[in-house]
Amino acid sequence: MLIIRTPFINRLLLLMKAMEKKRCCFGIFIVLVFILQQFVAITTTSAQELKHGTINREALVKRHNLKITNLKEPGPTQVGNGDFAYGFDITGMQTFNNQFTTMSHWGWHSVKPPAGLKPEDFKQTLVNTHGRMVGYPLRDPKQDELVKWLSANPHRFNLGRIGLWLKRTDGSEAKISDLKDAVQYLDLWTGIAESNFTLDGEPIKVITIADPNRDIVSFRIQSPLLKKGRLGVFVNFPYASLGFFGNGSDYNSPNAHQTNLKTTGSQSAIFNRQLDSTSYTVACKWTGANKIEKVKDHFYNFLPDNSQDAIEYTFSFSPQKSNTNLPSFTMVKNKSSLHWPAFWKSGGAIDLSQSKDPRWFELERRIVLSQYLMALNAAGNYPPQETGLVNNSWYGRFHYEMYWWHAAHYALWDRWPLLNKSLRLYQDKLKSSEKRAADQGYIGARWPKCTGPDGREWPDITHAFLIWQQPHPIFFADLDYRAHPTVATLKKWDEVVEQTADFLASYAYLDSTRNQYVLGPPIRVVSENNQAESTQNPAFELEYWRYALQTAQQWRKKLNKPAKTQWNDVLNKLSPIPQKDGLYEQWENIDNMWTKYNFEHPALAGLYGMLPGYGIDTAVMGHTFQKMQAVWKYNTGWGWDFSMVAMTAARLSHPADAVGMLLHQSPKNGFDDHGLVGGGNPYPYFPTNGGLLYAVAMMTAGWDGDANKPQPGWPKDGSWVVRWEGLKKAP
Repeated sequence: MLIIRTPFINRLLLLMKAMEKKRCCFGIFIVLVFILQQFVAITTTSAQELKHGTINREALVKRHNLKITNLKEPGPTQVGNGDFAYGFDITGMQTFNNQFTTMSHWGWHSVKPPAGLKPEDFKQTLVNTHGRMVGYPLRDPKQDELVKWLSANPHRFNLGRIGLWLKRTDGSEAKISDLKDAVQYLDLWTGIAESNFTLDGEPIKVITIADPNRDIVSFRIQSPLLKKGRLGVFVNFPYASLGFFGNGSDYNSPNAHQTNLKTTGSQSAIFNRQLDSTSYTVACKWTGANKIEKVKDHFYNFLPDNSQDAIEYTFSFSPQKSNTNLPSFTMVKNKSSLHWPAFWKSGGAIDLSQSKDPRWFELERRIVLSQYLMALNAAGNYPPQETGLVNNSWYGRFHYEMYWWHAAHYALWDRWPLLNKSLRLYQDKLKSSEKRAADQGYIGARWPKCTGPDGREWPDITHAFLIWQQPHPIFFADLDYRAHPTVATLKKWDEVVEQTADFLASYAYLDSTRNQYVLGPPIRVVSENNQAESTQNPAFELEYWRYALQTAQQWRKKLNKPAKTQWNDVLNKLSPIPQKDGLYEQWENIDNMWTKYNFEHPALAGLYGMLPGYGIDTAVMGHTFQKMQAVWKYNTGWGWDFSMVAMTAARLSHPADAVGMLLHQSPKNGFDDHGLVGGGNPYPYFPTNGGLLYAVAMMTAGWDGDANKPQPGWPKDGSWVVRWEGLKKAP
């Protein structure tokens, strides 16, 4: 049991010693002892798991409300619901920054394939794989046009820009530098943003909210400038951009798409949009008198009359035809005011405010903001792209290996409704993954690396040879069963687990000269910095294979099915994790690992951190961890690397290192005022936020085999007081 020595307790102890020396009344002495015991018990409880509802979650969340004053803050403030998000600048709208977006999980676009070609015309490249020729989706100069098309299509796009038009006293268009006294608040507890600023001494207030269940954003604009005809709203619809990175917007191709305005009354209108074969509608309604003026193709100004100093707008985005039966601003505000408190009251909570370590506020801020951002950007019907619904990375597609880092934290924070929305991906894409495996001569299901909702892979060496996404479905299934240990859960996942494990066993190759199963070549490892054609037996992948096949066998046992002989054969003969000089290495026969390959993802940490380490030697792992801490170039990695290493530190009983890694000073681990993480492209990078949430939950609630130590991943010197509730153990 953790005992926290506060000044009050220390004074009581001194008093008791003095009373003991003076042979004071034994009864009084006993009373003081009892008081001390009770106080210690209360203080101890405050540093351990609390009954749900004990933590003042509103106070916890609100002390990290956003306050933005930088006119050119690089990242947007966002409102949204996981499937839809609207990002905005200091004005509460997309007034001055045309890089901020309105994005959804259904907003996808494709251009036509090259003339005379279809996606299925692509021919895979045959590569010698353990003595047989296997087809892989690699770039082929002979199919250059089709490869480029497959790479860029489909792509996510910006649904539209909604901003303020502002005029100076002299009638000129206002610039962002003309704004004064700008301050923007986001109340995390209600999901309501309020932006205040002045133009030529006149105040302007904008309230921005999103519907928690529909693709709707709503605004209330208040200012004397409305009556003076110097303030209104504009909408600007771009074409879809084919950019690898960017915001999915092309504002310079007006002839490539169509916008048709249909007014349906004095207070509503519908914009019908057509981008090649992609169509959608934007319905809007407002209060008071208002006209719509077409400025140019795809650009419209809303012109309020001069009878009002406040006006409200609601915009709804839909892939289907829609009408103007939209909720009012007040209705959307009320829904948001109910939704977000319910979110914050659900699942787990961590309160660090009683800690003595001065870093507590920053770490708690990161935890709170990450929960909000992930609920907006990574809680939809599909896994998110790495930049969520902020802008595009990899054409807006999602990475199957990153899905764990985006979504696994929901299980430990006990927010299954948010995770279940996208977990259906594995059932939906099972048949196409079985075909992918069969086409390559394997059994089971081989999951893709990077796709859009269509599930179609695109040619790339990493997409072709990366494999560490393959065991993920078994990990998710295990998390689901831990939370819901029922026959229904077993049946829900049974086919996915079976087909996934069948591929794992089929992929492993029995090297008869060593009588061991090996992984690769060809293979691309976690760090993606190896020679795919020659690398064999990467450490993390070997350990993940071992974990997944053992878990799959246990799954069969729970269903009263016999163990699979082939799975056991692979498990019994799977190559050991490569090591040299008492240290684990990234892959077999790696050359000068600690000086040449000590950059990018430190995947060795995942052996005993993200994974429970069924096949590792903890002494060797401990030495390996110390070596990593001494020589790894963490600034070359990515944000989830720091949480991965923190989990390893926690399991190895180095809690100070665990906390230190979560707060590492690398630019790749820098959380800005919004809680967004950058350090280069892509920005923002949401696997960092998801990894942080998984790591702190694991450090707090523990993991299998932690001997039930309270907060096993946190220092026990009294510097950290971790009050928590509702979190779940990690495997």
